Formats: sequence, structure tokens, C-alpha cells
Amino acid sequence: MSSSTVITNIATLVTNDPSLGDTSPLGLVRDAAVVIDGDRIVWTGASSKAPATDNRVDAGGRAALPGFVDSHSHLVFAGDRTEEFNARMSGRGYTAGGIRTTVAATRAASDEELERTLTRYLGEALRQGTTTMETKSGYGLTVADEARALRLAAARTDEVTYLGAHIVAPELADDPAAYVALVTGEMLDACAPHARWIDVFCEQGAFDGDQARAILTAGRAKGLHPRIHANQLSHGPGVQLAVELDAASADHCTHLTDADVDALAHSRTVATLLPGAEFSTRAAWPDARRLLDAGVTVALSTDCNPGSSFTSSVPFCIALAVRDMRMTPDEAVWSATAGGAAALRRTDVGRLTPGAYADLTLLDAPSHVHLAYRPGVPLVSGVWRRGVRVV
Repeated sequence: MSSSTVITNIATLVTNDPSLGDTSPLGLVRDAAVVIDGDRIVWTGASSKAPATDNRVDAGGRAALPGFVDSHSHLVFAGDRTEEFNARMSGRGYTAGGIRTTVAATRAASDEELERTLTRYLGEALRQGTTTMETKSGYGLTVADEARALRLAAARTDEVTYLGAHIVAPELADDPAAYVALVTGEMLDACAPHARWIDVFCEQGAFDGDQARAILTAGRAKGLHPRIHANQLSHGPGVQLAVELDAASADHCTHLTDADVDALAHSRTVATLLPGAEFSTRAAWPDARRLLDAGVTVALSTDCNPGSSFTSSVPFCIALAVRDMRMTPDEAVWSATAGGAAALRRTDVGRLTPGAYADLTLLDAPSHVHLAYRPGVPLVSGVWRRGVRVV
């Protein structure tokens, strides 16, 4: 039997539904309440009008917002790349080649070791307000290792992505065509049952446009929907390919032409920006302002991975986006919640509206703006996931 709970005395509630609040994209409601029944939101509105429920939680004048939706991470791995990071911060640039270090460690790890790492970082993210998290394979690059990564991930999250095309496997470095054939053949057959998405790193040093098209098209034929690492380290065909294939998201989007921005603006493809990667590699920031002003749907995610963005903190990424990518606090919060949901083509998360999952984050602050206003401060004081308080 489910029981109902009202969370009342919320100073500022982010619903992400303009019709429920102040008509802004965030749909802000002041002095608000939310009613949870089972795993769903059933009512949102003014605290004074909240209906009777079985249980009552006093938010104490705190802000509440949807649980963050992190639509891009790489959590099935072993080892770390501390030495690489230290060297990079001492002057060496970032390239895709460092992935091979993690591939070697991941192949050598047991299932139990990989499970512990995955569980650790999912828990770490949850404590910081992330209630929906996509994660990828991509550190195995053999049929068996990619399949086990996805199997482990699928046991812990609904949003699982096959990324056999992260880089060319080291043992086939001299024969990339053979590796593409493996990724689109035997490896795809083994991995498709465990995944919802297929991804490819379309970049110099990884896969070119033709290879990426072949990989994503093969995945789509197996029922996996495309997403793509696009235009991170240099300009390339990734964004245009994402739009051509109706990919759910083009991720990174750092080096864009006007034609790329226009293509995104006239498509369903979300531009997922990953400021943790630019922070950790001292790379140029994506121009979020340019994308937003053109009408592109933008998501913000952590890109949590051991090489180029070893953070699970969406609040940290919100602060970076506001400070260094010219987003307003409202835009950054929307992009980390509703934007992430759009990048996963979900309408049941990323908002606090009747019928959506009861995924809610309570801040030890009166406004969502404090996520950018007080960077680095652990403001998350409560998290509900599917109607259950977990933090």
C-alpha cells in the first residue's frame, strides 16, 4: 500500500512547468508544497492549499527542485589517472589516447571491483542530488568486456549506453576497419540486449564521420537510439551527423560553426555541455550563450570519468556553466534537470509535475540560485528518489 506525503513550507519550488508557476521556464512557485503518492508527484502548488496526506515533511523554508538528470557519464571502470591529470595540470595537453590506460585497468578488474566502483559513484552522485544517471561502457573494447560493463550498469540504472566505439581497441590500432566491423557485428549483438543507447566518440584519434555513421546506423537497426560525442577537441562532422540521424544528444559541442548551431536549433537533438571536462583539461569552454540564443535545447551533465572529468557533482557543473559558459542560474538549473531529461527523451523525470516520478532535491538554501551563488558548498540536504527519501 502506498502512502502520501506532503513536503510543505518550500521557499522556492522549481517545477519546470511554466503553467504551474510564474510562467518562466522554471515554473517557480513561492511558499510551495509538493504531494507525493507512491513513486509519483500528484500535486504541486501553494503551501496554504496543500491537500491532506498521510505524512508531512516541513522543508523549513528551503528550496526544492527536480532531482538532477545526468545524461552523460562513464562509471564502469577500474583504476584512476591521477598521474595523467597531474602531468596535464603541469602543462601537457589532453588527447583521446589516455583512455587506453583505463582500458587496461578495466579489463584486468573483476566484476566485483567494477560493481564497487559503479555503486560508489552512483551513490556519490545521489548524495549530490542526481536521481537519474546515464552511464556508458567503453573501457573494455572486447566483446566480453563491453557486454559485462553494460550488464553491470543495467542492474543499477535505466539509462545505459553502448560505447564500444570509444577508441579503437589497442590490439586493432593498425586495423580500424576491423574494429568497426567488430563494434557493428559481434560486439553489438552481445551488447544490445543490455543497453538503450549507442554512442561513438567522433573525433580525431577516435572515429571519423563515416565510421561513426556506420556504427550508429548499425546500432539503430538493433533498436538502440543514437547519441554522439561530437566536436569536443576540434571541429568535425559529429554535430551534423547527430542531427542527420536524429540523435537524442550531441555531447560536448565545443567547436561549432554557425551551420552546426543552426542544425541543432532546427532539430530534436539536445546539445549536452560538459563543463567538468573543460575545467579538468583547461580546454576552451563551449559557448552556451550562443546555443541558447539560437534556440538550441541545452543539457548540462558531469561527464564523470577517470580521465577528463572526474566529478560526479552536478552542482559544481552548474556553477561552472554560470561562471564560465555565460548561462544564467535559471538556464543552468533547467539544463541540469529538464534539459538532461530531454537528452534522454524522458518526460517522467526532470520536472516536479503531476504524473512525473517523485525525484526531488532539497537545498539548504532558499533559492536554486544558491547552486551557482555558493560554489563548492554542499547545499543538498535531502533527496527523494521514486518517492522514497534516500538522503
